Amino acid sequence: MKFDAKAFLASLTELPGVYRMLGADGAVLYVGKAKNLKKRVASYFRENLSSPRIAHMVSQIAQIETTPTRTEAEALLLENNLIKSLAPRYNILFRDDKSYPYIVLTHGKYPRLGFYRGNPDRKADYFGPYPSSWAVRDSIQLLQKMFRLRTCEDTVFANRSRPCLLYQIKRCSGPCVDHIDPQDYAADVQLATMFLLGKQQEVTKRLTLSMEEASARLAFEQAAIYRDQIQSLHQVQEKQFVSSSKGEDVDIIVAAKEAGQLCVNLAMVRGGRHLGDRPFFPTNVGDSSAADATAAFIRQHYAVHPAPARLLVLPLPSEDEEGTTAALLAELAGRPVPVLEARSMSQKAWVEMALQNARLAILARNQATAQQEQRLAALQEALQLAEPIARIECFDISHTMGEKAVASCVVYEGNKMKKSDYRRFNIRDITPGDDYAAMRQAVTRRYDGIANGEGIAPDLILIDGGKGQVSSAWAALADLGLTHLNMIGVAKGEERKPGLESLIFPDGRSALNLPSDHPALHLIQEVRDEAHRFAITGHRAQRAKARKTSTLESLPGVGPARRKALVARFGGLAGVLAATPEQLAEVPGISSEMAEKIHSALH
Repeated sequence: MKFDAKAFLASLTELPGVYRMLGADGAVLYVGKAKNLKKRVASYFRENLSSPRIAHMVSQIAQIETTPTRTEAEALLLENNLIKSLAPRYNILFRDDKSYPYIVLTHGKYPRLGFYRGNPDRKADYFGPYPSSWAVRDSIQLLQKMFRLRTCEDTVFANRSRPCLLYQIKRCSGPCVDHIDPQDYAADVQLATMFLLGKQQEVTKRLTLSMEEASARLAFEQAAIYRDQIQSLHQVQEKQFVSSSKGEDVDIIVAAKEAGQLCVNLAMVRGGRHLGDRPFFPTNVGDSSAADATAAFIRQHYAVHPAPARLLVLPLPSEDEEGTTAALLAELAGRPVPVLEARSMSQKAWVEMALQNARLAILARNQATAQQEQRLAALQEALQLAEPIARIECFDISHTMGEKAVASCVVYEGNKMKKSDYRRFNIRDITPGDDYAAMRQAVTRRYDGIANGEGIAPDLILIDGGKGQVSSAWAALADLGLTHLNMIGVAKGEERKPGLESLIFPDGRSALNLPSDHPALHLIQEVRDEAHRFAITGHRAQRAKARKTSTLESLPGVGPARRKALVARFGGLAGVLAATPEQLAEVPGISSEMAEKIHSALH
């Protein structure tokens, strides 16, 4: 039955809100937001639509649902949440679940400089966001070199009796042992803050005045420190390919559509410093233009991330979209956020570099895809499989002398590791250290649902292990009636050297040894190594959890009174772990001999 648009529009409100277009099967085709629901939805049912893709979508509409909101900004937030949760086939979708990192400067007598990821609060000063963790760590190293602020955690800082290596290499001023006056440290913190805010010229001016003052009073050693700081600052400024003396905060958003790919590249400038960029490859692109992609990115990205002072965008959204986007950003940020095209030389340099990086990202993605497809084809040929391989699942077991065994199952699909489908299994009710029983349990628990018709079955199962592990895994599949699934074991070679692995078949065929440069073997190694990494991190977390809850209680010769004294002295388990035997022996009631025993038990 054809959707009656005229009847639906007759009763539709003119309030702002979100609309959801549904197909005959009830699946959501498209989610959109509107300043005026009636006008926006009506625009889909006029004769001349903007693209064949939109026309095709409209032809499939069986129902439209709407949710009015108080403001357009509320509609934007709701639209973003629905797009992320429903993934409609006609919405350009950007998946950006990672929070952006910041530089943090804590409060207190001696503030700590550090890396932070999460939602900023009022307990410290935050600078950013930065496009990558690398950009944050690189900036922290620069700040250490220039201003020598501490980066150690508070528990370590509070319990040091002598300065660490960073003091020796002149990356910290040693506040932990009072090698710097609090007022002088506060001055360094102020200079670092000004630098992060883009006031490099003011920082240089202050350092120059301090150097001249120190020289005038013959404090040549102090003057040399200021001189080194000024030189480091100049080196930082020279390293910047493009920079601005205005100390501005700008995001550069460019979209490139080439070679069958559409890439949106986000570059960040904070405090006048270009911090790097991050490419995004949206899904559900279809015949959407680059301008469609920048408009979708701006709406989705700044609904959940803070907006800078302004945006430089190429290509700009259409006039209607541009006006709407700027108004939405202003409402979300509580201030105007201009959406502009590059005009000055520095702005054009920023945009051109972002556009070049977007094209390079497209090239790298296509090359990686071609390489992965070549490796999959080589693996299919090597194993003599009738059907192409699209999904690989790999199992590994990790434990320490049988303690807290954890099995991992990682997934390779769509020419890459699919982390959303990874699973871990805490192995239980087996003899500690029995890898065969652990493998059988993990495979049974993973594929029990597959045997009942639920979930996606893999085209190939990899088992990290030799004949014993493969036989156990195959027995589990036999119990479930899934022996039609392909399986091989990956046995480590002589001296566990990469490239010497043997592929073990569950049906008794002779082991297969591929050349070390074979693309199929490289793919197997990549997936196997990821399974090992995922298993061992899970095992370590379980082991640490178990030990953390019982470590202090199980220390030899340490009763309630001594535990209380240790906690009072070091602030908790982390401080006790960081303490040396000499520091432990300073606690009342703990002798040097007992301190050695405690230190050995904890390490």
